[in-house]
Amino acid sequence: MEIGQKVKVIRLRDRVSSTIAQKLGKVGMIEGYKVTDGAGIGVVVKFDDNSATWFFEDEIKPA
Repeated sequence: MEIGQKVKVIRLRDRVSSTIAQKLGKVGMIEGYKVTDGAGIGVVVKFDDNSATWFFEDEIKPA
């Protein structure tokens, strides 16, 4: 996955707030990366409403 690529949120691995849960099924653009636990990499996704949050790579797919 590359910065600028459009992705769709396909699942949520953990319990999350209702704001993030509403992103399920939405399409956004990758704007960066986040080190999650020293071994994993998360992907920061920005949506059309200008909100952004990070997801694990297995929670998104190319749109």
